[in-house]
Amino acid sequence: MIIKIKRSIKPIIIVSILFTLFVAYNVFIRSQEIQALSKYGSRGSEVTQIQTKLKRWGYYNGNVDGIYGSQTLAAVKYFQRKNGLKVDGIAGPATLKAMGIFTSSSSSGSSSNSSNLNLLARVVYGEARGEPYSGQVAVAAVVLNRVKSSSFPNTISGVVYQAGAFDAVRDGQINLSPNSTAIKAAQDALNGWDPSYGAIYYFNPSTATNKWIWSRPMTVTIGRHRFCK
Repeated sequence: MIIKIKRSIKPIIIVSILFTLFVAYNVFIRSQEIQALSKYGSRGSEVTQIQTKLKRWGYYNGNVDGIYGSQTLAAVKYFQRKNGLKVDGIAGPATLKAMGIFTSSSSSGSSSNSSNLNLLARVVYGEARGEPYSGQVAVAAVVLNRVKSSSFPNTISGVVYQAGAFDAVRDGQINLSPNSTAIKAAQDALNGWDPSYGAIYYFNPSTATNKWIWSRPMTVTIGRHRFCK
């Protein structure tokens, strides 16, 4: 009788151990997910990346020290507000993606390339939908030409989200889903087609009021956009 009782206890012990392991695993995974979000009080390399990018783009004036303090919090909110994101001061997945910062699980070459294509297509769609196809490719080419220029950030996300650089970012159209034409135009630009002839600026002559932009050497006019260096 005693032997039978001992045997019946074994399954209960096994189930208890498995349940404990399951709970511990889920708590660990949940804590990792929470830690993956940089927020006020966070420290580390991801915070350094956030500060570096925001400082380069003109959103942050503090020290790049890897500490998510009040200045970093304000800069993140400023970035979120300007780019149509939820303004909560937390560098969550959507904000990090907008900054071009990816976790280790999404930082492979294919993921990065896909992200660059999508962002570039959103710029094309927000800035030039309705323009001739070559004009849409030219807009994407301007972004890529800026990446190559020492006068601008050296990444696509850096160029796109540089403060005041593109109307589509300022008015939130950067967050619209691009159509197939915009995606194809972005891919053609990434493949090397540059109908802008090396331009790093473009503007609409019918609406432009900035005298400085009119002084830039023109390369070509396509549709409603004049491209220049």
